[in-house]
Amino acid sequence: MSDVILDAAEGPVIPVHAVLERETGPALDAAPAGAKAYAAITEFKGKAGQVLLVPGSDGALASVLFGLGEGGDPMAFRTLAAKLPAGTYKIARTPEGMTAGQIAVAFALGSYKYDRYKTHLGERARLVAGEDADLAEIRQVAHACALARDMVNTPANDMGPLQIETIAREIAEQYGAKLTVITGEGLLEANYPAVHAVGRAADPARAPRMIELTWEGPRDRGGKDRPLVCLVGKGVVFDTGGLDIKPSAGMRQMKKDMGGAAHALALGRMIMAAKLPVRLTVLTPVVENAISGDAMRPGDVLASRKGLSIEVGNTDAEGRLILADALTRAGELEPALTIDLATLTGAARVALGPQLPPFYTDDDELAGQIAAAAKAESDPVWRMPLWKGYADALDSDVAEIKNDPDAWAQAGSVTAALFLQRFAPSGPKCGPWVHLDIFAWNPRNRPGHPAGAEAQAIRGLYRMIRDRFA
Repeated sequence: MSDVILDAAEGPVIPVHAVLERETGPALDAAPAGAKAYAAITEFKGKAGQVLLVPGSDGALASVLFGLGEGGDPMAFRTLAAKLPAGTYKIARTPEGMTAGQIAVAFALGSYKYDRYKTHLGERARLVAGEDADLAEIRQVAHACALARDMVNTPANDMGPLQIETIAREIAEQYGAKLTVITGEGLLEANYPAVHAVGRAADPARAPRMIELTWEGPRDRGGKDRPLVCLVGKGVVFDTGGLDIKPSAGMRQMKKDMGGAAHALALGRMIMAAKLPVRLTVLTPVVENAISGDAMRPGDVLASRKGLSIEVGNTDAEGRLILADALTRAGELEPALTIDLATLTGAARVALGPQLPPFYTDDDELAGQIAAAAKAESDPVWRMPLWKGYADALDSDVAEIKNDPDAWAQAGSVTAALFLQRFAPSGPKCGPWVHLDIFAWNPRNRPGHPAGAEAQAIRGLYRMIRDRFA
């Protein structure tokens, strides 16, 4: 979708006049003759997302009016991309409080279509970016978000562990990173027992694996003393729920349960493409939570890389098990910052809905940076508490911790984060950790937000990392 953003146009360009609701009257007065009549017919009043196509004297499209409502959110331009007919456009005047770059990113995100299994979907509208826009960065961000959405949209039969490994390998080769993959029984030898336990029931062709991508940073920006950023992504390519099997409605979209891995790889790609002055490690434990005679059972006690024993209270709480091993590995690397991303709990959606992912960290400074960057990029997230009062809901009678909290705690997203915190990097040589419980999905069609995969939080996280380590 990055190809819809142009630095210049070869042919005619149609101007788009973005107007606030209160500016609609004067804008129509200045528009070509007949615009008021079209506005009356279509009830165009400058409300957010409204589009008025204004023809010229020859009947061809001459200009566009785009409503911003009360204004303030550049992501409104996602809607514009979805409503325009094919052609080349340019924003006549950048609205106050926005940048040309923000508008271009929004337009690219709104242009996204998943067409792997469909015939040609037709030409799309294209936008000439403003003169002050960083076209290279816009395209890299748009490409990374499209990568995450493509991965999440692809069904599990075509997005298994091997396919995620292949994508990670292609990214590593493109940016000069090193890739290490540990597969199947090798996970036990390499001390990733929880990853192995969750994925061992799958067909051998879809064996579990631990994927580790390592990038030493841009050669022209310092040496080994660069801070290490560690990204961890949950990669459950399909989640049946295991022996605690999900109902059919709950299983229907479980191809998206590898959304954390997709987001971690996409964010890592942004960092490497921008040559940020950091070292980077991306850890993606990838499994299929299948059902077979070898599947883990409710009541089993698993080993973990950290040495903590884990009682499996529910085989459908598998994501935190594989993340436990991956977060322990992250701590061994002594990162300056650790970010994990996971489609982890339905409780997060009950609390905040599908559009607002919660994040958890006990570092107030980092929380403030994440919130500020998310707001600047119109990439919403919401801080939730690591409420210690619920910690004992994870106590087990037979092991050191269990993966399903006692029902009295109820706060499922909070207790999941508390579970992960037990394994997250800590100590004097490790920087802060943050966990994001993303949904990675649009449950319904809206203009510019098609039903299906959505890239969440990574644009804001990219900006936070860029600013934090600049």
